[in-house]
Amino acid sequence: MVSRPSPPRLLHSISLLLLLLLSIFHASDAATALVDKVCKQTSSYPFCVRSLYSDSRTPEADEYTLAYISVGVAYNNATSTQHYISDQLRSIEVNGSSHHDQQQRLQMCSRGYQRAVSALTMAHNDLDSETFFELARLAAKASSGANDCKAAFKGVPSPTALAKGNQDLVHLCEICGVVAKLFTVM
Repeated sequence: MVSRPSPPRLLHSISLLLLLLLSIFHASDAATALVDKVCKQTSSYPFCVRSLYSDSRTPEADEYTLAYISVGVAYNNATSTQHYISDQLRSIEVNGSSHHDQQQRLQMCSRGYQRAVSALTMAHNDLDSETFFELARLAAKASSGANDCKAAFKGVPSPTALAKGNQDLVHLCEICGVVAKLFTVM
């Protein structure tokens, strides 16, 4: 014979389940409001929302998690662009030295992206130490690496993928800077 829970016990179980579901939805609403608050302070709201929600943790993110997400997305962009630059430099080396100007520009980009990746690594370490003091400065430093790369191609068209990587990193670092303000403005 199977015992059934008594009606009061069943009602208690259902109530607990409903409370759990409501708390999940409330946390998700709070994270959505947080993303909205951050993205409204950036130069590209759609890019910001799209970038932050590329991480599955965003719907339940608090300020700390959002900081990790923003730095992580920026880091992934920077390393991806850095690999692209390395591939382009290898391609030039294989094809000969007829592209000396392009090679010099890409080497400038490589140095800028080395600084960007290093700055974002330090930003992640800053988050791990729970100090958050350096986050905005390190995000700005990473952004300057992309801007230096962009400047290397001034007056000359840069490869489309590189131009997009530069632009995206600048926007992603802007997001990191806005998130950093969450810890300094009380």
